[in-house]
Amino acid sequence: MLDVKRMVFLRDLAEHGKVTDVAALHRVTPSAVSQQLRALEAEAGAVLVEREGRGLRLTPAGAALAAACEPVLAALERAEGAVRALDRGPVGELRVGCAPSALAPLAAPLLAALAARHPGLRPLIVQADPEEAVPLLRRRRLDLAVTYAYPLLGAPPAPGTTAVPLFDDPLCLALPRALLPAYEEKGLAALRGLDWVSAPAPSSCREMLVHACRNAGFTPRVAHECADLRAGLWLVATGRAASILPRLLCDAPPPGAVVVELPGPGRTLEALVREGTRSRPAVAAALEALVAIGAATAAGPAAVAETVPAEPMVPTEPTGSR
Repeated sequence: MLDVKRMVFLRDLAEHGKVTDVAALHRVTPSAVSQQLRALEAEAGAVLVEREGRGLRLTPAGAALAAACEPVLAALERAEGAVRALDRGPVGELRVGCAPSALAPLAAPLLAALAARHPGLRPLIVQADPEEAVPLLRRRRLDLAVTYAYPLLGAPPAPGTTAVPLFDDPLCLALPRALLPAYEEKGLAALRGLDWVSAPAPSSCREMLVHACRNAGFTPRVAHECADLRAGLWLVATGRAASILPRLLCDAPPPGAVVVELPGPGRTLEALVREGTRSRPAVAAALEALVAIGAATAAGPAAVAETVPAEPMVPTEPTGSR
């Protein structure tokens, strides 16, 4: 019988390419990764990796086994979910990763809704951008991730995960107020000489900014990097920079900056779960609440208030597992 944890090491090697990267992901030494791969080869009765220079590459047998890992993990998740479905209700810890821009519109209402409806469930919120949250989710350090995707970039959900759309968040252009007439006359190309503010790479927000500018005929000069794009609006207000950011992050531009909604699709806020876990009571309860909150967010602030009970129940001591 093949050891599933060792299969995960092989899958991650196939994805990341280096033993040192796999070791860092799992917080073990490279030698421990190599030992686990050798043990997996003994179990499989086949050579799974071979030396290539100073690194390793998967053999055809190794690639085939790595590709089979995700369906195996999903089946195990469904089996565990079938057991958890016999619980009296959602209980225990639920680890939720959340993109910073979604903390106020989604994570906070989620806490209130779960406290009122499922007092035995204890959600734990971890602020994490998608680049951080997705690996944590796949390695079972998170149970759910509130993240986002840009449809125009065409990136599919990460292997072994399922995305549940919540609501659409349009993109906006933030520019110096003095340049608004030029933008209205010539479009984005009128700002090609400005410096641009964006998130540090790698970031899908940064990719989207570059994509939009190149569609307007130029490559933006990203001179300023801000993890907090809302704070970057103050750089725009100096009159020497511009930015493209989601509407959720530009509700109160400072004096000197103006925000204009861009045409076309923006980003989609979504809940990401591992394949096979949607039926788990805790995950299902969180998804149900998030879908309702997302629909209300799209409808307006008053609708959001109606999704959270006014008098949450007093929490009880959580018992059981997720």
